[in-house]
Amino acid sequence: MEYRIEGNPEYGHLSVRLGPGERFIAEGGSMAWMSEGVQVKARLLGGFLRAFFRKLVGGESLFVGEYSHPTGGEVAFSPAIPGNVGHRTLAGDSLVLTGGSFMAATPDVQLKMRFGGFKSMFSGEGMFLIECSGTGDLFFNTFGALIEREVADGFTVDTGHVVAWEPTVDYSIRGMGSLKSTLLSGEGLAMQFSGRGKVYLQTRTMNSVANWLIPFLPA
Repeated sequence: MEYRIEGNPEYGHLSVRLGPGERFIAEGGSMAWMSEGVQVKARLLGGFLRAFFRKLVGGESLFVGEYSHPTGGEVAFSPAIPGNVGHRTLAGDSLVLTGGSFMAATPDVQLKMRFGGFKSMFSGEGMFLIECSGTGDLFFNTFGALIEREVADGFTVDTGHVVAWEPTVDYSIRGMGSLKSTLLSGEGLAMQFSGRGKVYLQTRTMNSVANWLIPFLPA
């Protein structure tokens, strides 16, 4: 399989060239175009209960598309939101994604729902996260540009800007200073990361854009 990412950071787009018989998994509804002869199967990733659970708490589609071509072909994917398409090669390691960030993967990448506890709910990322593990290529999308940051001695991120992190990194939820500062500064809660590993961030958040648009909406 060969892949090409174009349009980053504003309008990321993924093109995949499949060899004969190769398979590729992508989030439902993300296909933009494909060459003649590409075969598409709708499948439940991990069975009905696991797929339904992903949809309910992880923000992902109930079905994913499995793409293949008997002699080789090309298929392209575009995420629903404008931003960056990120790539991570897994070699027996793992990456934790926030809900709605998964885009596509090769078949040997396993997706598993992970309970993040109530701190995940207060982080703004939802109570459940998606742990991606195994061997292969993983693709994910961001809202805005993608920033990679190595965490070594602690790192604080405004909630909503976090896309993914390595499992060697842990986090807690904290306010921005005193209770007064947390309530009145406009910053609210933040994610305090600790440990050593990589964190993937996005430069925009859906909540911020939605709040910015509200005054312009008709009454």
